[in-house]
Amino acid sequence: MSTQERPSKRSDIARLIGQFDRPGPRYTSYPTALDFHDGVTGNMYKEHLREAGKRPGESLSIYIHLPFCEERCLFCGCHVIISPDKAKASPYLDLLDREIDLIMPELGERKKVSQLHLGGGTPTYQTPEQLDRLMCKLEVNFDFVDGCEKAVEVDPRVTTKEHLAVLAKHGFNRISLGVQDLTPEVQEAIRRVQSEELTANLVKTARELGFSGVNVDLIYGLPHQTVETFEKTVQAVIDMGCDRAAVYSFAYVPWVRGHQKMMETATFPGPEEKAALFAAAREVFLANGFEPIGMDHFALPTDELAMARSAGKLRRNFQGYAVIPATDVIGLGISAIGDVGGLYVQNAKKLTTYRAAIEAGELSAERGVLREGDDELRRAVIHDLMCNFKIDVASHVERFGINFMEYFALDLKLLEPLVEEGLAVVGHNQVEATPIGELFVRNLAICFDRRIRESKKSTGPSFSQTV
Repeated sequence: MSTQERPSKRSDIARLIGQFDRPGPRYTSYPTALDFHDGVTGNMYKEHLREAGKRPGESLSIYIHLPFCEERCLFCGCHVIISPDKAKASPYLDLLDREIDLIMPELGERKKVSQLHLGGGTPTYQTPEQLDRLMCKLEVNFDFVDGCEKAVEVDPRVTTKEHLAVLAKHGFNRISLGVQDLTPEVQEAIRRVQSEELTANLVKTARELGFSGVNVDLIYGLPHQTVETFEKTVQAVIDMGCDRAAVYSFAYVPWVRGHQKMMETATFPGPEEKAALFAAAREVFLANGFEPIGMDHFALPTDELAMARSAGKLRRNFQGYAVIPATDVIGLGISAIGDVGGLYVQNAKKLTTYRAAIEAGELSAERGVLREGDDELRRAVIHDLMCNFKIDVASHVERFGINFMEYFALDLKLLEPLVEEGLAVVGHNQVEATPIGELFVRNLAICFDRRIRESKKSTGPSFSQTV
């Protein structure tokens, strides 16, 4: 099928999803978390931090995992700690303080930070005073550069004006609101009830306090969703004034997140309807002037993500799509993942294990992977696809000194069925997803994933579906 004949009707999209939808990585990293192993230790992490400290002129990205939530949302796949008792959060902040104290001597003079992300869990589970304390600790130890992107994930149900005022005082400029779906029946089924009015008022408050960027997170594939109701949700968040949105496929992974079994699978949209949900959301965003970013994001042309994509400078890390370059990522808190000098490193997922390591004066690294030469090449190629929907062949030939077509001969062979269906085009200097192929960018990336291919592991049930 030529690109001129590529399908555009929802029924044709559903046919392609039936043909190509499969379990696969989301490629927030390459190698993926499936390749993480317990051979990465705290001492190994320290060595890489010390090497990173020898590059004091380069900026850092910091991710802090604040895992506490008051109650569990049934769709959630994050590492969270459910507790209505907020007194439990204060000792956790003590551990974060001590973890920072362990890292700083290794980094030496490497203190510049260009990106800070508070994720969870629910960062605004912490009191405003606790968030103020955390930021003061960071500001004493790190130098936040002018224009630093400071972002926070919030749950509108527990976030107050006082929370946002404290964050604004410390220079936070981006806020991401969990919305998922505004349909009451859907919200009841996933135990995430929040009104449209509540969500809109929080957006308004954030704007009044000076937050320059507002993102909303939506999820398709949830119980009781229909095309009609999801279109209304999309239009509603656009009308609230968001300038960026993420539209994620619901990752149903009950073998990992047992609480997801509490949802009735009979209420889930079928494969065709799930495909139509995303197609409908995409149509609404595009009709309102948003541009597609990566595999599941949309942004107004004036947003930094859209401008970065136009310039071919869009980046991707464990915090999602980004525009501000940082060569190393420091992860703080339980389950946080860092990326330092070619080493992916993940902290202990259990609070007890994390606490024991920190209180013993050790970093809690317990999993990760050290990237090899081929990993760096494939990481760059997959990063190209996931960020810009195309591989700039010439740039990789120059950077890695390879004959691209020879090096990736097997990968390009695996890509052929997707090319024949009009999902990608292959030229002498470029491999590019077509507009419909953008929906299947994870499938395109899988073709270049040598580790999955050679591990002989099934791509399921370790991963969610690609679409």
